[in-house]
Amino acid sequence: MIMGIIDFKATKCKHCYKCVRYCEVKAIQVKDERAVIMPDKCVLCGHCLRICPQSAKTLNSDLNKVKGYIAAGERVVVSIAPSFMGLLKYKTIGQVRAALMRLGFEDVRETSEGAAFVTAEYAKLLAEHQMENIITTCCPSVNDLIEIYYPQLVPYLAPVVSPMIAHGLLLKEELGSQVKVVFLGPCIAKKKEAQDPRHESCIDAVLNFNDINQWLEEEEIEISDCEDKPFTCFDPKVNRLYPVTNGVVNSVLATEEQADNYRKFYVHGMQNCIDLCKSMARGEIKGCFIEMNMCSGGCIKGPTVNDETISRFKVKLDMEETIAREPVEARAMEPVWEKVSFAKRFEDHSPRDPQPSEEEIRAILRMTNKMRPEDELNCGACGYPTCREKAIAVYQHKAEVSMCIPFMHEKAESMANLVMETSPNIVLIVDEEMKIREYSNVGEKYFGKTRTEALQMYLYEFIDPVDFQWVFDTHQNIHGKRVNYPEYKLSTLQNIVYIEKENAVLATFIDITKEEEQAREDYERKLETIDLAQKVIHKQMMVAQEIAGLLGETTAETKTTLTKLCHSLLEESGDAIYAGGEDESPQVAANAHLGSGAKPLKGVMTPKDQKPTGYVHLGTANPAKTSYVRLGGKPGGGGGK
Repeated sequence: MIMGIIDFKATKCKHCYKCVRYCEVKAIQVKDERAVIMPDKCVLCGHCLRICPQSAKTLNSDLNKVKGYIAAGERVVVSIAPSFMGLLKYKTIGQVRAALMRLGFEDVRETSEGAAFVTAEYAKLLAEHQMENIITTCCPSVNDLIEIYYPQLVPYLAPVVSPMIAHGLLLKEELGSQVKVVFLGPCIAKKKEAQDPRHESCIDAVLNFNDINQWLEEEEIEISDCEDKPFTCFDPKVNRLYPVTNGVVNSVLATEEQADNYRKFYVHGMQNCIDLCKSMARGEIKGCFIEMNMCSGGCIKGPTVNDETISRFKVKLDMEETIAREPVEARAMEPVWEKVSFAKRFEDHSPRDPQPSEEEIRAILRMTNKMRPEDELNCGACGYPTCREKAIAVYQHKAEVSMCIPFMHEKAESMANLVMETSPNIVLIVDEEMKIREYSNVGEKYFGKTRTEALQMYLYEFIDPVDFQWVFDTHQNIHGKRVNYPEYKLSTLQNIVYIEKENAVLATFIDITKEEEQAREDYERKLETIDLAQKVIHKQMMVAQEIAGLLGETTAETKTTLTKLCHSLLEESGDAIYAGGEDESPQVAANAHLGSGAKPLKGVMTPKDQKPTGYVHLGTANPAKTSYVRLGGKPGGGGGK
């Protein structure tokens, strides 16, 4: 719900932690060095919008949604908050109604009409005197503050809707449920309140005065140039004071028919509201009617109001001077009482955050070198008042260890930090409990753990620490040990060294996965080659044995036949037979020995005017001992081989 109201641009966030420092309820989580609003903890005070130096947080607008209603021919009515009297420029309030109707709205009504009914409900509660304390429920941020952070005070919340919701109920009852009601005011928490399922969609959209001024400018409409169209409903009178401090109290005092026994006072500003809640939780406040407003100065200083152009002091003075402190006549309101219920049930919405033990807090503090209580600076630079509160936030995943600015400053100056950031090798430092104290950034590539995650883990949570423990126990170092991690598909060459001064172990892991894979592939290829060679040798031996078996009984006959063939060829060609190549000394063919492995080679074809020539293979089946006899041609001649 919150993220539909406040838009966060992560690329603009420069992790300055300013929003964390200024968020009184710490509803901003730092994740991956970026500030993210936690919807279940945000009370939509809007302070982070105003103080972000990079404008990383912006307010989403319903302006296009409202324009769409009008363009589609819907009946659209504006409920305008009484703060318009101090925030818009006009000569008569009727000009405001006229200007907005020019934009296409069917009508413009004052939210103060709803405030009149809320005031009457408060007066009833005061007269009944059943509640120990009564806290006004006009401000949705205050309601959220109590429901989320001080649920023990929920019984003190007046069980009454806010003026905006009351007016939405009135308009839907009067004009029909199909009419679109658009609230116009300076508050962004009204956006969340309008979405609350307890209100059954009685408000369809919420605009602020910046939205409406932009629209008027686009249409070239000047409020002060418009005709005077007075508001048509009953005069809300004193109830127009709701947006200024003490306005609700003054409205109740003007409306009460008889005095009550409640002490009445107002509180404005977030820190003051929190202080009051703490006091009430301690039981220090009794019998009081309390007007609470999250914005310092009241609604006229809502989060969308420009501090530079609007003076809350002047607006308060002007409104108190011009608004009559008179109650609304009861008869103007009587027709509605039986048709509309203004009751609301408030609930405990407190988050159930896990709470760390003392040892877990100390362990987190040690991550930033806060070994003893005196090491805790409590500087507040991280956004948390104390180091312990920040440690608890780290445990609850609201903050990161790296948010400790003094620690990070020291670390940035350390050469060791440079190694951790730039080393291509995995670098680990663990203490005797196997808690990881340092972890190089490259470790995420291999083990899937970011540095932030690893610094909150023990070594045994992702690798076997047996070698580390051995080094701790023996104070002996390990050098050049090959260790494989099949689950990470990683092979390493490890050096593990004991650091006596720190009673810690430093380890470097060199990635040799590719080398190991290459060596394995080479070895497998060698095995394949040897296996193939053995198969070939075996096959050759089998063939040789078969040939020997076939030729054993006919060797003499083969020898005689080949000799006769050679003589016959010599007689036909008149050439001698030479052993070896063309340049070798001739030997008479008759003296050549044809062994059992002899076989004729195919001749090389020559031109028609030349005789065919060739070689005869002499010798055994062993190729290494093979010799040839040349047939045809003479040494140095042109015969083929």
